[in-house]
Amino acid sequence: MSTRWQTYPTVEEAAGNCCRFILARLEEALSRQKPATIAVSGGSTPKLLFRDMAASGFDWERVHLFWVDERVVPPSNSDSNYRLAEEHFIIPARFPRPNVHRVHGELWPKAAADQYTRDIQEFFSLSGGAFPHFDVIHLGMGVDAHTASLFPGEPLIEDHERIASAVYVEKLKKWRVTLLPGVLAAAKHIAVLTAGSDKAEAVRHILEDPYDPRRFPAQLISHRRDVTWFVDTAAASLVSI
Repeated sequence: MSTRWQTYPTVEEAAGNCCRFILARLEEALSRQKPATIAVSGGSTPKLLFRDMAASGFDWERVHLFWVDERVVPPSNSDSNYRLAEEHFIIPARFPRPNVHRVHGELWPKAAADQYTRDIQEFFSLSGGAFPHFDVIHLGMGVDAHTASLFPGEPLIEDHERIASAVYVEKLKKWRVTLLPGVLAAAKHIAVLTAGSDKAEAVRHILEDPYDPRRFPAQLISHRRDVTWFVDTAAASLVSI
């Protein structure tokens, strides 16, 4: 397995090192004289990452920001992943607004997914069944080992043809829009940030259980190259990393 695991005493240290990793990958992309691209996730832990990114002093002028997944809610809603990033990263970092490519969660689920797909295809100049090659994708992982909005048992886990889709999360009784496995597989680098003792069992499943992403969706990325996990000791407490 070429996946790298980095463990830190605290979630703050894990987030800080994840931030430095992401900025280094963006610098590499910018050094090739082209815009850099990143897709970010939502949740509680990313707040720390976003704050570190905002405080970094990085020049965001040629960086374009996308989302891994989004709740089907207006951008002003407290559940919106866009709003989370806006409050903790976009505004404090003075991120250039023309470079923000959000999911339009205020639309109907399928319409939002279709619009996001078109936006990505247009930005990356894609045709046919081609996938975008994001310079960095930032992911998290839930206590059930879900990643993006790909939850255990979700048929979309086996969809390697489309870019994005609406998905109804039965356990939450809510609609979301998510990037699909083909996009994750096409990314140049993936940084996974997860922390807390409630994630320890999921981390153990990812590392030690047979490959079965229908049960443990985060295994989709666990065996591919250029994936780096940033975890705190609490999340890694049941395994030897």
